[in-house]
Amino acid sequence: MNVLYCGDANIIDGLVISILSLLKNGQDKLCIYVLTMQYQNENKIYKPLTNKEISILDEIVKEKNKDSFVKLYDITDIVNECLPLANIDTFFTPYCMLRLYADLVSDLPSKILYLDNDVVCLKNPNEFYNIDNTSYEVVGVLDYYGSHFYKKKVVIKDYLNSGVLLLNLDLIRKTKLFEKCRHLCQKNKMLLPDQSAINWYAKKKLIVDRIYNEQKGESDDTVFRHFTTTFKFWPKVQKQTIKPWQIDKLHQVLKVHSFDDILDKYKLVMGRMK
Repeated sequence: MNVLYCGDANIIDGLVISILSLLKNGQDKLCIYVLTMQYQNENKIYKPLTNKEISILDEIVKEKNKDSFVKLYDITDIVNECLPLANIDTFFTPYCMLRLYADLVSDLPSKILYLDNDVVCLKNPNEFYNIDNTSYEVVGVLDYYGSHFYKKKVVIKDYLNSGVLLLNLDLIRKTKLFEKCRHLCQKNKMLLPDQSAINWYAKKKLIVDRIYNEQKGESDDTVFRHFTTTFKFWPKVQKQTIKPWQIDKLHQVLKVHSFDDILDKYKLVMGRMK
């Protein structure tokens, strides 16, 4: 199984948990690719992921299958050729847009599963990964909130969440999907830049069941749980963001204990890294 993650040093907690969850629930060889870059602006310096962190993760996946690996790609030079200038200093860091440069990394396989770092695998992901995506640029799940408000056609929900996407990079290169997305992010400021751009330009996409990207809760058949920002509407409207590595809040607020064994291993790995 080919898997793609993107981010800076701040994603390491989520990256560890997400990879450990894949190790627990998947049986296939894991070929994990991680895109990072170096970037700083007037207010902040974003540190890239390091080879030391990745080498520890590489050792961990090899413990289950010696042919598995985790590889780090610093694509600073590639990104600098087309910086998403209009969205570079928005609420979302420039690292959230790194997936839009995947088509420019020649080493990446055509069929690859992109995961946000706050996605946890709860069941065997093979059924999703083995979907025939030959004719589709992206395969994904409707965005829980966005699908109600953002539609190309009034009567059809078609707005995907970009946190779990099965990509066909060969077709994406052919249709220039990501190239178009990069130029849009360079010129137009957007609320969810990468997700909005993909939904705007993707014409060949397959929408699948929410069990493959559950953004609100989880059920017995949930395959991927995505810990996105949710909203509470009573007694007043407020947003709630709790990530897998915020263990106390995960237990006390969300009452989630479904992957406590993974969190125990996560603590050990983070201690090893430090």
